[in-house]
Amino acid sequence: MAMDDAKEAEDAAASRLRRRQWLTVGLMVAGYAGFYLCRSNLSATMTMIIDDLAGSGGDRAAIKVRLSIWLVTLGSVAYALGKFAAGSLTDLLGGRQNYLLGMAGAVVFTGIFALGGSLPVFTLAWFGNRLIQSLGWPGMIKITSRWFAHSSYNTVMGVISLSFLFGDAAARALIGSLIDAGLGWRSIFAIAAGVLAVLWVINAALIRESPGELGLPEPRTNPDNLFGELGEDPNPESAGPLWATLARSPAFWAVCLLSLGLTTLREAFSNWTPTYLVEDIGLTTVDAAWTSALFPLLGGVSVILAGYLGDRLGRRGRATIILVGIALATLVLWRLGSTRFAGRPAEARVLVAAIAFLLIGPYSYLAGAISLDFGGKRGGATACGIIDGFGYLFGSVIAGYAVARMSVALGWQGAFLALAGIAGATAIVAAWFLVDQVRSPRAPAHCAEKETA
Repeated sequence: MAMDDAKEAEDAAASRLRRRQWLTVGLMVAGYAGFYLCRSNLSATMTMIIDDLAGSGGDRAAIKVRLSIWLVTLGSVAYALGKFAAGSLTDLLGGRQNYLLGMAGAVVFTGIFALGGSLPVFTLAWFGNRLIQSLGWPGMIKITSRWFAHSSYNTVMGVISLSFLFGDAAARALIGSLIDAGLGWRSIFAIAAGVLAVLWVINAALIRESPGELGLPEPRTNPDNLFGELGEDPNPESAGPLWATLARSPAFWAVCLLSLGLTTLREAFSNWTPTYLVEDIGLTTVDAAWTSALFPLLGGVSVILAGYLGDRLGRRGRATIILVGIALATLVLWRLGSTRFAGRPAEARVLVAAIAFLLIGPYSYLAGAISLDFGGKRGGATACGIIDGFGYLFGSVIAGYAVARMSVALGWQGAFLALAGIAGATAIVAAWFLVDQVRSPRAPAHCAEKETA
């Protein structure tokens, strides 16, 4: 009888844990999608802001350039640099605290932007917004490391990754409807801040750092993490040993290079697909906008499929998926660069959609499941911040400025051939990473924290 009671209690605890796990995932997906309301609002209302500033007698073209430099470019740099610090802050202070701080900060800085009326205020507000938002993703990584077993990292992070794919699309759709309703950009920014504030209240009330806070068992991390047994301890004393331990792993640096290549390719297509479809294929602006929506849509399918396969095939299978995806994307990019598709929009659409399907799934592994495998509960957020920051800091610059310059100097075919070269180089790194994963189980790196113990 006692054994039956114990089994019943164990089953009840397991059932409660599963419910709370998926509630936690749902809260993070909704919350991070809300981040995009306070991120996509700038690009969606940029022409309205330019018109507003030009109405005071300024030169419209000059205003556009200044906003591009001081808001868009500087904001991207702030987000990238913030990632490096955000990961370690999250491991030191906790995932829930930093995730909620990023959300609250985005609300505050979006409100400041809405109240501003000059370039200095806009710059300060947008820089602060992008910097504080860098806390969001590492915060979710830390929470995930506490709530889920390593055997389900890929599936869970695949679902959470939908937040930045479909969240961006949903945010832009909502903002578009507000513009159609006749609202000005200040009202749109205020509504974006208001919606995110509501999501903050819901998350603050319901989300927890770990199952232990509710008396539930905490799943174990990957035993092959770089910190060994210390990987189970979510409370490191300082950031230095975390960075030193990760830096000793060649596989970790290979993943940073993969992040650079895949972020460049992802950002290039996210930023320039509509322009390519209008300039080179001859689509209307409306048709190009609808076609560009295929990228996040197919990307969402890709991350779910990659997550499902990743948990079933293990890390060697995951490394194989990364290599195959990048290698096939290289061929597709070569096809785009070697053929003119003017008057053949269907073929161009298929190839653009194929790029999304082949790349976004592998991309989602890097600052997700692979970061958790490297860092465990102790340094997973730090690993995520470095990997993501490395990709954004360098990849976003290449994808933005360099692709624009290449498309002007070499035409879109030349730009795609250059991107094919980047994909090919990334595939070589992916091949090395696969060999590393197949060669032997990853032994914990010499942990810097043990030296100071």
